[in-house]
Amino acid sequence: MAKNIQEIIRKLPKTDQQAIKMRAKELIKEEMTLREVRKAQQKTQHEIAQVLGIKQAAVSRLEQRTDMYLSTLNSYLHSMGGQLEITARFPNHKEVKLYQFGTASPRIAARSGKSRASAHRVSRG
Repeated sequence: MAKNIQEIIRKLPKTDQQAIKMRAKELIKEEMTLREVRKAQQKTQHEIAQVLGIKQAAVSRLEQRTDMYLSTLNSYLHSMGGQLEITARFPNHKEVKLYQFGTASPRIAARSGKSRASAHRVSRG
């Protein structure tokens, strides 16, 4: 007979139950929609629209999209002070950060003697 996960958790010691709840909260925080990110940054759609130079309705549509240009996503995140980072994961290989989407590679910045932030400004310029 199959057991319900809630029944199993209820039978655990209280400390284990608390640990499970805390970890669940951490995992939920790691995944957010664009709307949730904006709200976590305490920004309104109107504020984002002003920074991006678009209408509030366009921000609403952007937050509902499942597919968009990386440059659009990058601009949206920058409007809140955020930064887009893209990481590729492969089996049996460590993570690889991709730096061709508007952010200069730290290696290029180091060779040029510029900080990552100034290299980013140069790459967009």
